Amino acid sequence: MTIPFMNLARQNQALKAEYTAAFERVLQSGGFILGKEVSAFEEEFAAYQGVAHCLGTSSGTTALHLALVALGIGPGDEVITVPNSFVATAEAIAHSGAQPVFVDIDPDTYQMDAGLIEKALTRRTKAIMPVHLYGAPAPMERIVKIAHKHGLEIIEDAAQAHGTGLNGKRVGGFGRAAAFSFYPGKNLGALGDGGAVVTNDSALHEKMRLLRDHGSARKYYHEYIGYNYRMDALKGALLSIKLRHLDNWTAIRNQRVALYRELLAGTTLKLPVEPHGARCVYHLFVVQVEARGKMIEFLNGRGVSTGIHYPVPIHLQKAFSGLGYKAGDFPVTERAAERILSLPLCADITEDEVRQVCQAVIEGLQ
Repeated sequence: MTIPFMNLARQNQALKAEYTAAFERVLQSGGFILGKEVSAFEEEFAAYQGVAHCLGTSSGTTALHLALVALGIGPGDEVITVPNSFVATAEAIAHSGAQPVFVDIDPDTYQMDAGLIEKALTRRTKAIMPVHLYGAPAPMERIVKIAHKHGLEIIEDAAQAHGTGLNGKRVGGFGRAAAFSFYPGKNLGALGDGGAVVTNDSALHEKMRLLRDHGSARKYYHEYIGYNYRMDALKGALLSIKLRHLDNWTAIRNQRVALYRELLAGTTLKLPVEPHGARCVYHLFVVQVEARGKMIEFLNGRGVSTGIHYPVPIHLQKAFSGLGYKAGDFPVTERAAERILSLPLCADITEDEVRQVCQAVIEGLQ
């Protein structure tokens, strides 16, 4: 038995004919950066997320950075976010010149604890960057109220949340801007790196559009000192193909999660808790387990691959030691980091494979 953490090869093989046709089309066009393929995908993805505007970018990280810079967030400013995320969340803030300020997470949902935000505010706070972690939504309705009360911007880190929703509204439209990642392992993944930034603000969209392409509205004329954050045409073409399958893939993910829940019910594992009113897309299926190292070793021996998302919280990373945080500052995040384990999940995992994983997990708990 060998069950990979995710099986991109199956998905790509199934779409090979469509990929090949798109490649031939782009090859014949001679246009390889931005262009009509990217524009078409931007329109499709904006419609999918229920927002007015979308810009394809080189990565999810650059999408976050683009939003921060376009909103004028920089040196001397603070942005509130969470330490339980991929490091790119805090990196984008740091690269803007601002400082990330962390608040702890809810112990059941792993999302930002909105009740802690106001305690972290200072006169330097300019924005809140909630993370829709693991494909579930942050408590956006509470966060929006706090942001409005204090005059703060909201930039959603939706890197893992393609199609995620809360009370009938998809993420990406709760704040001024939101960033998505199309890293290959994401629910909507490119063949290579890629990202997008979305917004309902037309003026902000236009500023980000210029900043994405060297601050230029037309070739060789530059209004801003910008960046090369452009999306390649082939990635746009391939993402358009995959977007058409995304709802079906999400439905399969949820079916597999339901099977995981059924088979692992009654064990000592702590299973994921869905936020109230949430539409979860399950980028990851994360459980908590005692003696995680032994479980990983046991599952490896049974041919089951796993992951840890994330083993070291951002506030304890050497790269961010200058912020002055220490162990114990965010106990919920730190406790979770010691116990969380991501089990195999993708749109191409079979029911039989889920059953095999669960059987191995149950044996490993004995």
